[in-house]
Amino acid sequence: MSVPIPNQVLRRLPALDAVRVIGALAVVGHHVGFATGANTNDSGLGSWLSRLDVGVAIFFVLSGFLLFRPYAHSLATYQPRPSTGRYLWRRATRILPAYWVTVVVCLLVLPQNRPAPAGDWWRHLTLTQIYEPRQLRHGLSQTWSLATEATFYLLLPLLAALLLGRRWRPGRASLIIVAGVGITVGWVVLMGLGVLDLGLHTMWLPSYAGWFGAGMALATVHVSLRTGDSGNRWRWLDDLGAAPLACWSIALAALAVATTPILGPRDLAEPTAAQFGLKMLLYAVVAVMVVLPVAFGPATRTKAVLGGVVGRWLGRVSYGLFLWHPFVLEGIYLVGDRPTFTGDPGEIFLLTVAGGLVLAALSYYVVERPFQRWNGPPVRRRRRSSETQSAVTAATAAN
Repeated sequence: MSVPIPNQVLRRLPALDAVRVIGALAVVGHHVGFATGANTNDSGLGSWLSRLDVGVAIFFVLSGFLLFRPYAHSLATYQPRPSTGRYLWRRATRILPAYWVTVVVCLLVLPQNRPAPAGDWWRHLTLTQIYEPRQLRHGLSQTWSLATEATFYLLLPLLAALLLGRRWRPGRASLIIVAGVGITVGWVVLMGLGVLDLGLHTMWLPSYAGWFGAGMALATVHVSLRTGDSGNRWRWLDDLGAAPLACWSIALAALAVATTPILGPRDLAEPTAAQFGLKMLLYAVVAVMVVLPVAFGPATRTKAVLGGVVGRWLGRVSYGLFLWHPFVLEGIYLVGDRPTFTGDPGEIFLLTVAGGLVLAALSYYVVERPFQRWNGPPVRRRRRSSETQSAVTAATAAN
């Protein structure tokens, strides 16, 4: 086994920016399918639209990968762990300002939300709307996943310390995936036994520990391969990553299985615990197979295209698209006085994406980017080499 390279710089993977766009567009498609009533149609299109909530799995796996990687890299290269205060400050300035603007606009503008009681404001502004049943308001239904991610963000430094330990061991990747899957399986079992509620607790972090764990395990393997201390144990992931068509074919096949009745209802009716658990498994396969060829393997033309100017820009505004597309979708039906659960899915999708990108661009340039450039964390920063600090910052702030 070769020795890890001390002080090796953690490099960004710009092609992963485009993966965010894939996740965001999938979520838009899912919500359009529901708004037009296509999700519940017997057509093939309806079954596919109903399962495009797989975009959430892509987001969660990607978050686990990008945010855990600096912790694994620091341990593998004998560098200090990322500062917890600085990490949390960057997470807060990355997601909260734009999110708060969205909450204010949706609660004030959308007539279905007026007048919004104090409880609605408090829950949504603090990202605690998922801890009581039926508290998601119009234009903000997608924020359940952001609330779940926020819990993961808060726990990540502790998870990194517990799962990685004090000495670098690439084999910890296996422990991470086993721990994540074990938590999700245990959670699903409790739902099956009736201890937990399928309508409420499916939004809480333990339901998705397997998805985040998959991303964290991939990050650990990625670091072990790039620092040269893993021998051939994980080399097959680089080999698989070099075949993007094969990976994406596997993802498509898993999603095709998910479109069948095996996963249960395609509307807002509750699935059984077994159906929910199978959904977690199939969506994990899809998400990992989407991320793998972009993160692993050699430089390819596919990565060059995904990491190009257009892909990077769309990646930057994808958070805004995620935040604003339900507001745009609600507006399309309100302004056009369209009956609910009607409309052509293709037309509504294009209108929603177009309007969502306009608001997303405004969000990025007016709100998100200024706060990302605010380099005044409320904690004392440690002195580090400029090269290492800029690399870790780029890797964590990009998500």
